[in-house]
Amino acid sequence: MAKRSSNKLVVKESSKALEQMKYEIAMELGLTTGSLTADRLGHTEFASELGGISQAASPESVPWPQLATRDAGSVGGSMTRQLIQKAEQVLKGL
Repeated sequence: MAKRSSNKLVVKESSKALEQMKYEIAMELGLTTGSLTADRLGHTEFASELGGISQAASPESVPWPQLATRDAGSVGGSMTRQLIQKAEQVLKGL
């Protein structure tokens, strides 16, 4: 039986925002990737302080497909926590 994907976006327009969030969280966790550049992020004023902005990939940077499963899971878990917190804040405001 074929495996069905459960990670379909409910709001398709959110993909860019989620991608940006992924890179921001990776920087917060100290993970840098080869494709992490200033044009990918909206909040570049903090990115250099976090060590995530460089014009060329640093030697220790790792492309997303080669990122350790544990590190990718940390990014995904942090994204989930932040999204739930934001949803709870919105619901409390209603």
